[in-house]
Amino acid sequence: MRQFEYASVMDQAESLAISVGHALDLVIQAKGWAVLAVSGGRSPVPMFERLRYRPIRWDAVTVTLVDERAVPPDHPDSNGALVRNNLLREAAGMAAWVPLVADASEAMQPLRAVARLNENFQQPDVVVLGMGEDGHTASLFPDAPELQTALSDPTPGYLVTHPSTASHARITLNLAALLAAERTFLAIAGEKKAEVLARALQAPTPALPVSLVLARHHHGVDVFRA
Repeated sequence: MRQFEYASVMDQAESLAISVGHALDLVIQAKGWAVLAVSGGRSPVPMFERLRYRPIRWDAVTVTLVDERAVPPDHPDSNGALVRNNLLREAAGMAAWVPLVADASEAMQPLRAVARLNENFQQPDVVVLGMGEDGHTASLFPDAPELQTALSDPTPGYLVTHPSTASHARITLNLAALLAAERTFLAIAGEKKAEVLARALQAPTPALPVSLVLARHHHGVDVFRA
């Protein structure tokens, strides 16, 4: 694992965009195409605003999400809407897009979305993760009843989780899929999250799901701190 520290969120976003772009370039050079899975929430927006201008072969990139709320694609809480509005523009508008929730019916029945995604599963090559103050990453929440399944299933794919601390059911990559990525980046900001990261680095534990990604990733995780 490598850690990089920045004086501001904007400096972090610029460096992360460059690094993600370089990782995509390497994957495209190796196999002709790449799958990028990004996180939602407001934190990644500054990075999206920079990444979308990077001179990548965007027509060889498929963009998807590491997790999504079970809401319609036009809902204010939709991670997909955030990605479409902030990343899939300018140069990045040429990328293919795979939403985790395709329509309102999948939002009502997220298991249908999971079935669709797993039937045509594309392993992400480059993954950009965030982390909550409870140590969750993607939608692998410590309190989700489905956490053990998400951590133990050896087959990379998606599943539904129902964290009690979240306002919606979630669709998320499982741990196997996160670990199978060629390159994984973790972006955090603030002292509280820095403290959580320090605890996560002490020992892997399901109580801090991000710790399992950090401890078990074969290629290591690049952590960008602001």
